[in-house]
Parts: sequence; structure tokens; C-alpha cells
Amino acid sequence: MILGIPKESAAGEHRVALIPESVARLVKAGVSVRVERGAGLAAGFPDSAYEAAGATLGDAAAALSADLVCKVQKPSPAEAARMTKGAHLISLLAPSTSTESIAALDAQGVTAFALELVPRITRAQSMDVLSSQATVAGYKAVLIGASASPKFLPMLTTAAGTIAPSKVCVLGAGVAGLQAIATARRLGAVVSGFDIRAAAAEQIRSLGATVVAQDLIAADSETAGGYAKEQTKEQQDAIQQALRDHLKGMDMVITTAQIPGRAAPRLISTDTVKTMAPGAVIVDLAAESGGNCEATKAGETVDVHGVHVIGPVNLPATMPFHASQMLSRNILTFIQHMLQKDGTLKVDRTDEITGAMIVTGRAA
Repeated sequence: MILGIPKESAAGEHRVALIPESVARLVKAGVSVRVERGAGLAAGFPDSAYEAAGATLGDAAAALSADLVCKVQKPSPAEAARMTKGAHLISLLAPSTSTESIAALDAQGVTAFALELVPRITRAQSMDVLSSQATVAGYKAVLIGASASPKFLPMLTTAAGTIAPSKVCVLGAGVAGLQAIATARRLGAVVSGFDIRAAAAEQIRSLGATVVAQDLIAADSETAGGYAKEQTKEQQDAIQQALRDHLKGMDMVITTAQIPGRAAPRLISTDTVKTMAPGAVIVDLAAESGGNCEATKAGETVDVHGVHVIGPVNLPATMPFHASQMLSRNILTFIQHMLQKDGTLKVDRTDEITGAMIVTGRAA
């Protein structure tokens, strides 16, 4: 089998799908690897490292014409058209919104595996790209907030007097939220957290944060996949009111609540933002799916009565070395799940992991 790693073409994407360490393991397993020149350079992995791992360097055409292509972001329709008919693709695909790319892949007869669709089961945890990249996003969100804030995060005792620690609230206690809580705590802030899921309360406390609005946490608010269920209008109103009372005293808010395949739940109204003190910062990690804050604009910073509402996009790409390292291990584990002893790929469509991730070529 020939595996190709093209350089990412999406604007602002600095990650690479497979790093040299993973390539070396695939080569040892009998896979021939082609890497487009410069594919890993932005992430800190030079061409020489891929050559040392046993890969062959080439152009984009060589990487895209492989039997299995591994990418970070979905291929453009033009890239999909350059793939070999009947080939396989592993990448983030955003299948619910990427109609042109999906159609182009279908036209080529490509069997595409969407990394977003890794099932949330125990034996697939090491393939869970969303979790690994959310770790990066949660960490970086706090650094962005700290940089934008006019205040120190930790308490400081100086000759000029004692400076009180900043108050940080994290909404949503999934992987990104818990990493944000841990990072804010490491930086010395007083941290609180909120999540509608009952299991999240203990996780928030375990990191040294307090739980907000415990009375709104429901036992049946979690899906089988571990995500929060969509709330009723009455529940949403109750959550917004509870958060309004709490957030007016916060210096920084990190929001991370998302529901796969749907718009992000609205947790912070513009009226609530207006109750916060000037200089406060909101970093909305759900910006790309509509935002948890009503004032959020993806890719922009909005000033609402002196409160900075930041809507960052693709944060993992801003820390490409470690983001690529974790992503590569996820993808490698998925490839190994399908790889045979002779170095060929076996796609078992009845397998609960493999079958769940196929978005094109289902009838092949």
C-alpha cells in the first residue's frame, strides 16, 4: 500500500496529518509513504526527518495519488479530483457542511473516513481526534484570554501592595473545558465551572474549581456518546439567568459548550455581557458553530461596552507541533486498526469503528 501525506492547503492550517515518528512505524509495517515536500515544515517537522523515517519526498500529485491519503482538513474539490479512483482518505471532513468536497470524493469513488465520527467507545479512545485537539484549544483559550485581559491572573504580593487574583469561569466541562480549568488554575486564577451534565460536576471539583448553578444539573442531560443533550427553551432560560448572576463578577469567561451536528447552545446573551465589568474577556471556543455568546463573531474580537468577546477559529493549528503530534497518533492508531500483516488495508464496514467513520464509498 502507498500512503500519501500532502501539504495542507487550507488557510491558516499549520498541522500535518502524520509526523515522522508515525511514518517510521508505518514503513516498518510494510507501507510505502509519500510526503509532499514541506508538508510538515510549519509544524516543526522538516523534510529530512521524513526521509530519515523512510518516506519518499515528492510533489502534491504524488501524495494525492496514493492508495491512502491522510490529511488534516478536508480536501478541496480540486484536490479530491486528483485522487486515485477507488482510493481511501482519512481526514477531518465536516460531513454535514462539506457538500462540494463530499460530492467530489464520491465522484472519484474514494472511501473517505471522517475523523470527527470516531465513536466514543473505550477501544476507540486512542483514535479520538476531537478530544486530542480540544486539549490544545482549551489550553490556548486561557492564554488568549490572559493576553487580552488588563489584569494579572494570579494573586501577587508586591511592594506596591497585594493584587487580587482574577476570577475565571469556564462554561462546558468536556475535554476543552477541563483543560481550560486546569490551565487557569495553574496560572493562579480563582476558577469556577459549569456544565449541565451530572458527571461533569465532580470533574470540575477535582481540578480545584467550584461548580456554578448546581441545582440546574440534571441526571438525564447526557447522551449515550457523552455529550450534553439539547436543552428545552425553559431550561435554556434558567441557565442563562443563573449564569447572568454569576458572570457579572468574572474577569474572564471561557465557553466550550458544543453539540455535534448542531448550532452551539446559547449560554450568554448580549445583555449578560453588558453586566460584566469593562476589561473583562470572553473567549468563545464555540465560535465556529455559532457561538455560546450572542455577541460572538467567528474569527473576530467584538467590543461590547468594554468587554472583549473573542471568537477564535481553529486554535489547534496555532500550536501545530504538539497538535500534530497528538493528531498523528490518533490517525496512526486508526490506520493500524485496519492494517493487515502484509501492509495492505482491510476495510471492514461492519466494524463499529470503521463503519461509523465512512462518509463516502459506502456501497463499494
